Amino acid sequence: MREQLACDVAIIGGGIMGSATALFLRRRGLAVTLLERDLCGSRSSGVNFGGVRRQGRSIEQLPLAQRSHQIWGRLTELIGTEAEYERSGHFKIARSVADMESLASYAARSEGFGLGLQLIEGQAALQKYFPMGGDQIVGGSLCPEDGQANPRLLSPAFARAAHAAGADVREHAPVQSVEHDGARFVIHARQHDRDLEVKASALVNCAGAWAAQFAAQWGEPVPMFTIPPTMGVTEPLPFFLPWSLGVEGGGIYCRQVRRGNVVFGGGRGYVLDDQRARSSHVAILRQLPQLAALLPQLTGAHIIRTWSGTEGNLPDDQPVIGPSARRPGLFHAFGFAGAGFQLGPGVGDVMAELIAEGRTTTPIEPFSIQRFLQPAA
Repeated sequence: MREQLACDVAIIGGGIMGSATALFLRRRGLAVTLLERDLCGSRSSGVNFGGVRRQGRSIEQLPLAQRSHQIWGRLTELIGTEAEYERSGHFKIARSVADMESLASYAARSEGFGLGLQLIEGQAALQKYFPMGGDQIVGGSLCPEDGQANPRLLSPAFARAAHAAGADVREHAPVQSVEHDGARFVIHARQHDRDLEVKASALVNCAGAWAAQFAAQWGEPVPMFTIPPTMGVTEPLPFFLPWSLGVEGGGIYCRQVRRGNVVFGGGRGYVLDDQRARSSHVAILRQLPQLAALLPQLTGAHIIRTWSGTEGNLPDDQPVIGPSARRPGLFHAFGFAGAGFQLGPGVGDVMAELIAEGRTTTPIEPFSIQRFLQPAA
């Protein structure tokens, strides 16, 4: 059996980037077909840590993060759920004087972007604002309006909202090939027992860790590589941690949900094949003493589940966002290095604006795919 579809924009990938793009395109009146190989939000968009932070991002990402921050504030209006989102605050821990100097430098450089960072330093201040912290902590930086959400709820909700707004959302529809007939993109996919042929004027590549293959097809190879994170969650504990936490220099992050479980991560898992990754017990065992040193309340806590995912990374730790440099009508949004959850709604809004109007009011030039390309011969 074969089904033929036609639309203004076809999107490959139903994670938060693709689903948000679909929703905002529909809100601009464009006909959209979204193709997802599994279930929308089932890959890295649905299994990430759930941190919703602007603090610590590169300065180049902050305008996009701010745009996204505004959208996060009206989730219920847009997608019908808050997905356990709360602006609980994000605290980046300093374990040395050098760490504290680095946080102070970042606060100065990001001052014009509305983060409202508050530096907390010294034992008196820590006892007042962060009494649950261990002896290794010398201070930190608080972003009061950053927060956390449940990725398992949020990413599928964007896809459902896009569908409710009129997007044709096709799950279990892996893309087999993409062509261009001189007028439109022609995407061949397979859904259950039928072949799909989708013709679209524009194509958005939101295929996550698998996006490089679609970019390379149009003469835009990128040096993307995969990193499988290791994350875990504890048994429910008495609530003690209001903020989502990170550590200056990286390595550990955690947050406590209202029902008491502490979600944590920072280690690396291992890849089984091009579709699957697993957490590493070695990485978990390395994380636990570090967590207990930062938060003594976690000493002896039972781990009830661990997991991993498949994250697409680029060498400069910046994503690719924007139009193709070589194929008119093609757009990219991928390579978020495991830090795309907060950016997702803003990326979708920017992509919709870019496709509908040919420009965007949010600067995305640093994320152009052009930075990885050799001049055309």
